[in-house]
Amino acid sequence: MATTIHPSAIIDAGAQLGDGCRVWHFVHISAGARIGARCSFGQNVFVGNDVVIGDNVKIQNNVSVYDAVTLEDDVFCGPSMVFTNVYNPRSAVTRKDEYRRTLVRHGATLGANCTIVCGTTIGRHAFVGAGAVVQRDVPDFALVVGVPARQIGWMSRFGERLALPLEGSAEATCPHTGERYRLEGRGFRLIHGHT
Repeated sequence: MATTIHPSAIIDAGAQLGDGCRVWHFVHISAGARIGARCSFGQNVFVGNDVVIGDNVKIQNNVSVYDAVTLEDDVFCGPSMVFTNVYNPRSAVTRKDEYRRTLVRHGATLGANCTIVCGTTIGRHAFVGAGAVVQRDVPDFALVVGVPARQIGWMSRFGERLALPLEGSAEATCPHTGERYRLEGRGFRLIHGHT
């Protein structure tokens, strides 16, 4: 599958893009970026040099993926969501040697206009609601919302909210796929599903 690049996009020499990517209007991908297959970059997306992006990642319009950010396979970045890489920026102070790494794990969703403060890890299949401000790590499958972001529930791999408490011992089934999940204390995992 061929990669499609709009004529207005800038792909710096050295950038690695996998097969089947779609690069839309006014995108800029820096030379050091390493990008997997079947990714989509919406209008006005920027990708820095020290960025790794897995397969089938969708980055919607107006998102900047700055240095020190890693997005694993199947991550969704909603429109105008924000990454950072310096915790305490000042215009007059150079802090490029103080970047804090951000990791977004497989299958996570980052909702429109949310902000991910650098140095955090977003867990596998986690769901960050629109407009949330994430200042600490988000567990696998967790649903977080608000400013600052707080967990209010659990999500299935398919993106359906599960009828479970935040902690305790319980099981739930994804209403769409039939996959079963188990909560033990604050530990949460898929116990039966399609791989």
